[in-house]
Amino acid sequence: MKPDLTQKIKNQARLLGFDLIGIAPAKPLKNDFNYFKWWLAQGFGADMQYLYKNLHKRENPEEILQGVQSIICCGVNYYTSPSSSSPSIKGEARGIVSNYAHGDDYHKVFLKKLKALSAFIKKDLGVHSNNKEYVDTGAIMERSYAASAGLGWIGKNTCLINKEMGSYIFLGEILTDLELEYDKPVTDHCGTCTACLDACPTGALPKEGVLDSNKCISYLTIEYRGESFSEDLSHKMGQHIMGCDICQQVCPWNNKAPQTQEVAFHPREDFSFPDLHKWEKFEEKDFSQYFQNSPIKRLKWKGLLRNIRNALQNARN
Repeated sequence: MKPDLTQKIKNQARLLGFDLIGIAPAKPLKNDFNYFKWWLAQGFGADMQYLYKNLHKRENPEEILQGVQSIICCGVNYYTSPSSSSPSIKGEARGIVSNYAHGDDYHKVFLKKLKALSAFIKKDLGVHSNNKEYVDTGAIMERSYAASAGLGWIGKNTCLINKEMGSYIFLGEILTDLELEYDKPVTDHCGTCTACLDACPTGALPKEGVLDSNKCISYLTIEYRGESFSEDLSHKMGQHIMGCDICQQVCPWNNKAPQTQEVAFHPREDFSFPDLHKWEKFEEKDFSQYFQNSPIKRLKWKGLLRNIRNALQNARN
């Protein structure tokens, strides 16, 4: 273990704008991986085929980076404002965009910080190391290692929850062959609360710690590529056009969630509760330009139109 080196890395991480930093040993997390395989076997991964690939990497980080010893887990708060619960937009031609998509694409912002931290380790600390950075893209048990590193616990809504930050947290990690000082996991603080399970309008949380993607509004509005939604789900989706924050909004640990200090995540104009008629008029060329460097580009033009039309139908009913 290298406590001095570990502390220097953590100090630099905070200077780079990371709100949370912890380090976990890069060992397989057998229980978490077995749960993940069970979850896939139930069909809860829907048609997200990438989740079914590279399972050997998810099982063992050594398959990603040979000689890996440590996983440096980082978190950035992205909370900017209450989203779909306020103001009331029922009956108005306005859509709901998940808080995480109000600003710039977090992948690019976060990855830049991780690469800067890697460079600091190699250049400023003069340490020879092999590192691999990931931001929600690699075949790695991201939340599980973040929990192992003490960043928080995995709540009943399957989000990572931190006592001070809540759950509006982007996660990223650096796999490294450096042996560092490891943090300890924190205890679960959900208690008997079931607010998230009770609030989900589509029943996507059938029981504690289980998410059925097939019914999740975030999955349906972002990952699902069908031309329309099933009748039993479409009206339950309300006016959501990009993601959903309901299970986070009702979580008591988010009652005092701090505002993000990352300027890139501050809301763009009209992105929190957009004018649906305005966005519906976009041509494909307008879509690419208007949503440049925005997470909303992931929807693609046709996906956004599908979601807008469903939201408008629900606004009228």
